[in-house]
Amino acid sequence: MTPPAIALTIGEPAGIGPELAVAAFDALRGTVPFFLIGDPRHLPKGTGWTEVAAPDEVDPNGSALPVLVQPFDGDRVPGQPQPAQAKGVVTAIERAVALAASGKAGGVCTLPIHKQALQEGAGFAFPGHTEFLAHLCDQTDVVMMLAGPALRVVPVTIHIPLSEVKTALTADLLRTRIRITHDALVTQFGIGTPRLAVAGLNPHAGEGGRMGREELDVIAPVLDELRTEGMVIAGPLSADTMFHPAARAQYDAAICMYHDQALIPIKTLDFDRGVNVTLGLPIVRTSPDHGTAFDIAGTGQANPTSTIEALRMAWSLACAQHMRLTGGADS
Repeated sequence: MTPPAIALTIGEPAGIGPELAVAAFDALRGTVPFFLIGDPRHLPKGTGWTEVAAPDEVDPNGSALPVLVQPFDGDRVPGQPQPAQAKGVVTAIERAVALAASGKAGGVCTLPIHKQALQEGAGFAFPGHTEFLAHLCDQTDVVMMLAGPALRVVPVTIHIPLSEVKTALTADLLRTRIRITHDALVTQFGIGTPRLAVAGLNPHAGEGGRMGREELDVIAPVLDELRTEGMVIAGPLSADTMFHPAARAQYDAAICMYHDQALIPIKTLDFDRGVNVTLGLPIVRTSPDHGTAFDIAGTGQANPTSTIEALRMAWSLACAQHMRLTGGADS
């Protein structure tokens, strides 16, 4: 048997999330079973939906979007986030994680949230989805991977100012990020011997210390240590030569030192099909790699490609996890 359906959280209802959920269901019907956690009043007018009380009620071949109803305070106003709805957004995420953690859902796929509205309406104290999910799963160390058809990237430091990266980049942090990534490539992506490419922090990977010593003092010693554990790692490498086709063919994931060093290349290569995957959680979690897009919410212009790919990846990872846990036997 296959794992339970994926839980899709509606995210910020004033954004494009409700439209993406409907478009993804139309595209994936019969192939990727999932259900939406949200308020059906926020779906586009005329959407066919059916209420489910639990994931096991999802009909994988059904003709209407399955919805686990989460009431929100007020109607949807496209492009205008309502802080009063923040608690509904947070609760939807909490319910999805609880279902996945209990094995009742195969995993979680999250549609974009609006952090300012969450802070104003629910006192949301986390920089983003990734940190909140780590909190809900009681995990100290998690990794944000962006994955697409041509590239997988992991930023070691994430949502911090560029001026703080040098201080935040410690040997312990780098070591932890690489180990989690390596383990996930083996256990979740099925790569027996992952090949990792690690970028330097400074231009030209520091040029032997002439442009900075982080490569010599922090990055290289960690890589040498991990190589003794059997990891296949190249680096520290000059980031400006890591992402052309011939270079990408030499590794399975690129470890980058800060947010934009990782996200610019993957978004340039394939903006629409990038998927955010959280590594290091006890559950499967993916999300589309874009924001709420308030400027086009409610217009029908939202591109569902990244959401479709995120749901496909969540289902693929959930199936692989199910196989590992059951030993390939029916359950």
